[in-house]
Amino acid sequence: MKNLNNMTDQQLIHLYASGDENGLKMLIDRYKSKIYTSIYMRVKDEFVAEDIFQETFIKVINTIKSGGYNEEGKFLPWVVRIAYNMVIDYFRKEKRSPTVVTGDGYDIFEVMDFADDDAERKMVRNQIDVDLKKLIQLLPDDQKEVLIMRHFCDMSFKDIAEVTEVSINTALGRMRYALSNLRRLIEEHNLTFQFT
Repeated sequence: MKNLNNMTDQQLIHLYASGDENGLKMLIDRYKSKIYTSIYMRVKDEFVAEDIFQETFIKVINTIKSGGYNEEGKFLPWVVRIAYNMVIDYFRKEKRSPTVVTGDGYDIFEVMDFADDDAERKMVRNQIDVDLKKLIQLLPDDQKEVLIMRHFCDMSFKDIAEVTEVSINTALGRMRYALSNLRRLIEEHNLTFQFT
């Protein structure tokens, strides 16, 4: 039995295309939190995000099975681009723009793995996560989008530029403004973040 964990994305795609479902399962396991998070941060609705996530992978499956996948070595940016387009289609169908949700909902930080902390540290980290999530939601959409793709999806600026259809310099500028605005919001809200 092959060790799927050591296979590249491209090898897993070829494995799936040749009929082994484990190739796709491993790709989904590898990237599901990043892809779901990128969708959720745009739609702000857990159920809609789950639907779009599933529709995204239906499109991925159909494209791979039809032999239409040709993004060698760029699986994650390709899937994020598909998800991004599905989100745009969703809002076009709904004829509304996304709203900021600051209440209880899916927390982006639940998909991130943190080292085991004692109870007090966990409580402090959870509050920091909630506060930071609220501040990120206050950023302009174009800045929020770049921040999410860069820090939560680990995408390169080149890939971000391709997905958002802007130049690399524009993507870099949006990130710079996002970080600057986030610092300003942290100061305005009198918050202190200490990451250890």
